Amino acid sequence: MIGAVGPCTLQPGGDPFIVLVRSVVAQMVSTAAARSIYARLELAAGEAGVTPAVVLALGEQRVREQGLSGTKAKAILDLAERATDGRLPLGRLEELTDEDLVGRLVEIKGIGTWTAEMFLIFGLGRPNILPVGDFGLRAGVRDWYKLEALPGAKQLREIGAAWEPYRSIATWYVWRSRGFVPQS
Repeated sequence: MIGAVGPCTLQPGGDPFIVLVRSVVAQMVSTAAARSIYARLELAAGEAGVTPAVVLALGEQRVREQGLSGTKAKAILDLAERATDGRLPLGRLEELTDEDLVGRLVEIKGIGTWTAEMFLIFGLGRPNILPVGDFGLRAGVRDWYKLEALPGAKQLREIGAAWEPYRSIATWYVWRSRGFVPQS
């Protein structure tokens, strides 16, 4: 697979708050729509940029006016609130385990396990994430391992055990082998 795909070009990083906001914005909309909505949110934020304090100052109505649903606006505001009050310590994320961080993120209505795992891979560069609920990963493993059906979480964990401690990289290769990477 590595020979077929070539070198890994995964380059995680960016401001954690912005990565998470972009993830919420991008849920269930086209890439073009997500970019447009986020660009409007940046304009509304002004020179200070999209920060927890600015999002909280904008409030739900102004955030929604940028093209976001009520659910997404509430998720972004909840994220900003948690970043501000310390429940989600954005400056100390490296101190949290993968499990603890996923647990904290999924407490935010509008951020599920998949979004949290994508953040760990693409935002923080955590090397050993295996997003067992990801369809692209499941389909790729089915194809590469010549399985009759999509693997379930248990089977995917069993297969993925051989990829430790670099399951994120292996997952990226499976996605890339199918021509698609969720976020990069």
